[in-house]
Amino acid sequence: MKDLIFRTNTDLNPLIIRILLGIVIFVHGAQKLFGWFGGSGFENTMNYLTETMNLPWAIAFLTILLESIGAFALIVGLATRFLAISFTIIALGIVFTTHFEHGFFMNWFGNQAGEGYEYFLLWLGMSVALIFSGGGRYALDRLIAKK
Repeated sequence: MKDLIFRTNTDLNPLIIRILLGIVIFVHGAQKLFGWFGGSGFENTMNYLTETMNLPWAIAFLTILLESIGAFALIVGLATRFLAISFTIIALGIVFTTHFEHGFFMNWFGNQAGEGYEYFLLWLGMSVALIFSGGGRYALDRLIAKK
């Protein structure tokens, strides 16, 4: 079981993907958890996710934790595959509950009713790549797998 979660290759590509995806997700998670970067903070985000989006409390809470603490863990390569699977599920949920109806493109010029799903397609692609590769050479997963 340990091998399934922590086994990884020695390539550098997963490092680049982990850092970039982790930073992008962390910034959004920090908005939700701490209210940083102009975000709503934990209480307001929980209210939005549970009352407006009708998510169960536990799912909303886990999403906020994964996007903040989980994103940091992804950056350092801890439980990369588990987090990549989690981020894939979150991204699919976001696309199909919020963005799919607005089409592919982000709302660059403000002439759509909402944002498209192109950003989340990149998020999905990067997550799936990490599911297959693991965290790579400079991941904590690699150290754990060796023990």
